[in-house]
Amino acid sequence: MRKFTSAFLSGAVAAAAIAGAAYAMENPMVGGAAMYADKNIVENAVNSADHTTLVAAVKAAGLVETLQGPGPFTVFAPVNAAFDELPAGTVDTLLKPENKDQLTKILTCHVVAADAMSDAIQGMIADDGGNHPVPTVGGCTLQAKMDGDNITLTDENGNVATVTIADVDQSNGVIHVIDKVLLPKA
Repeated sequence: MRKFTSAFLSGAVAAAAIAGAAYAMENPMVGGAAMYADKNIVENAVNSADHTTLVAAVKAAGLVETLQGPGPFTVFAPVNAAFDELPAGTVDTLLKPENKDQLTKILTCHVVAADAMSDAIQGMIADDGGNHPVPTVGGCTLQAKMDGDNITLTDENGNVATVTIADVDQSNGVIHVIDKVLLPKA
């Protein structure tokens, strides 16, 4: 009986480990790091090598606590290269304490107060005839469209970002990685 119990427990532990690994692997890798559905947006984003500028900006804007909160949030997360495309000196200027309000406005124009996976966004785009308005926490309205199989977001200035990695599930929402920084109306 002892051998049976020991073998049973060993098998249960192995099955749990495999299930845990499979659970962690459901999310795509982002910036060379695993993204875990049981961690919040900030806990995952800090591990992405592609989002160091975004993480620094979130810290400078004082939004860490908010994005660790219960949500739900959908975050359209620009990669470092997207910030690099802004005019020279823009990021350094925005990270200064005296520009915190402007930085906060820009960052919150990337956040929606809902948990919207890509299939739901695609459905809303289809239901709205190919263009779905997306109101953000920052008061901006993005326009979601399809470009082939890709979701695109157009800001109020006409800048277009493409979702390059969709559906990164978080404990308090979802991250969609994008290739451009979206800006509030100038």
